[in-house]
Amino acid sequence: AAPDKPAGVVAITFTDLRRRGKIGKMVLVDAVGERMPAVRDTMAAKIGAAYKDMDLSMTTLPADDVKFDPQSFREAIKLMTKGDVVTIFTPDDTHFEITMACIEAGLHVLA
Repeated sequence: AAPDKPAGVVAITFTDLRRRGKIGKMVLVDAVGERMPAVRDTMAAKIGAAYKDMDLSMTTLPADDVKFDPQSFREAIKLMTKGDVVTIFTPDDTHFEITMACIEAGLHVLA
């Protein structure tokens, strides 16, 4: 999510759903924690500054100083409750492992 990228439709949709009271917590996971400050800054500039009452608070994983952790999704799963919904936006070859871990935890998955 470089500063020159547009705000993603999924991010706008989820923050709008939260504004409307349809979803609660949000957890954003990437394999590269070092990208997370730029992602949060981009969301603040492209969504928070452009749309009214959009709550951009979320847990981001892994920590901002992590260079690479392809298993960081497992920490996110621990933060979720059975019945929560997970949306997976990763390279296709990673979907199966992440999806199965989510299903085994009782989560609903959109991949």
